[in-house]
Amino acid sequence: MAKNKKLFEYLSQHAETISSTWYETIEETDPNSIYASTDPVVIHNLKSQNLAFNYKINRIFIDDEDIYLPILKEWAFEVTQDQEHLKTPIHYIIREFVRVRDLYVSYVKEFVHLNQNTVKSEEAEDLYHALIKAFDLVIHIFIEEMYKNTSLQLQAQKDMITELSAPVIVLFHSVGLLPLIGDIDTVRAKLIMENTLHQCAKKKVTQLYIDLSGVAVIDTMVAHQLFSLIEALRLIGVSSTLSGIRPEIAQTAVQLGLSFEGISLRSTLASAIASDLKLKKV
Repeated sequence: MAKNKKLFEYLSQHAETISSTWYETIEETDPNSIYASTDPVVIHNLKSQNLAFNYKINRIFIDDEDIYLPILKEWAFEVTQDQEHLKTPIHYIIREFVRVRDLYVSYVKEFVHLNQNTVKSEEAEDLYHALIKAFDLVIHIFIEEMYKNTSLQLQAQKDMITELSAPVIVLFHSVGLLPLIGDIDTVRAKLIMENTLHQCAKKKVTQLYIDLSGVAVIDTMVAHQLFSLIEALRLIGVSSTLSGIRPEIAQTAVQLGLSFEGISLRSTLASAIASDLKLKKV
């Protein structure tokens, strides 16, 4: 990387001007973009982040890569944790990186012009090349950090959806309820199997009511998955009771030749709980 202490000092002296010029020339209308925000706090943070970046990027002209690169990575990591940046489409952010880079190129050109007696054309080319390379590197780092952060958020949302698709609710002591609502296809049936086993073990459930009153349709494959769930629960020490089987599901089960033999059945969840409580009192 080309070194030039005078250029570093020149850019550092103009860091605030560069930052101000950048912000004042932003043209943004998308309300989802951080660059269109009118919130004073958001604006202050955005300006501070940009100014901090300017001071850090300037160091490419005095430090070796193994020194300035971790500093730029730390800056990128912090900014990609910012919720306002996370809400902003990535192509808007790249656009602003490019605009800042163009401002820097103009200031480096001005520096070369002011120091044309000492900065030769070959050295000037090296300085331009160093600047472009550094910005490309930062953009790459930023995109990578954004991708990591987005992936973590998507996984967290996926985990939440999975848990909500089969929530095991502890009613009392070691008794739990699995209320199933909506259509159940083979993909969701598999998620229900995995999540229910995990939650029952985690919450120390030994008796589980599986309520189907919110399920309108069930096919052979899903029914077999349901039976497999009940058997898997038995193997980990959880007894199961099916409740709320709707007439249309019962009719479909008969037509498909599905057998519920050996499975505890109750017409409603209320009757299932009342019956078990009565037995326990006896």
